[in-house]
Amino acid sequence: MRRFIPVLAALAALALLAGCGSSSKSSGSSNANAAGSTSANPYGGSSNATSTPATTPASGSGQAMQIKTAKAEFGTILVDAAGKTVYLFEKDKKDVSNCSGACAGFWPPVTTTGAPTGSSGASMSMLGTIKRADGTMQVTYAGHPLYYFVKDTKAGDANGEGLDKFGAEWYALGANGKKVEKEGS
Repeated sequence: MRRFIPVLAALAALALLAGCGSSSKSSGSSNANAAGSTSANPYGGSSNATSTPATTPASGSGQAMQIKTAKAEFGTILVDAAGKTVYLFEKDKKDVSNCSGACAGFWPPVTTTGAPTGSSGASMSMLGTIKRADGTMQVTYAGHPLYYFVKDTKAGDANGEGLDKFGAEWYALGANGKKVEKEGS
């Protein structure tokens, strides 16, 4: 019986590890360092940092990310085609992302598989891309790398607005390429 228990424990551990694997492709977000992370959630509560919104339309479809404007309670802001708010990170430099690892787990980069497009008030001339360390192409606007926030679960949410996390503040972005602040932020 003594030899049987360690064998059962080893088999259970293998079964658990096999259940944790995934054969699906990544959405393109740069949160590989956050995968399986057990670090504390800097936003409170229990959030799985790997549960990020899809960052490319019809992931793997070859379609380009579309950026447009939408009205929010605090002004007109940039959103993706589905109406999800996109943010800038004040720690970033022009065309350089300073959010990776755990940061990108909570603030997934907005990525694209083609040249991003602008509509409904978003300027095509301000859109661009940068290459991330993992090889994905992150969308930029006026040189600001764009991100989602994991606590924005539906179109119109802007729960990341004005947060000071990972060394700097996060803001929704206006069509003019500047941050849009809530009153009192």
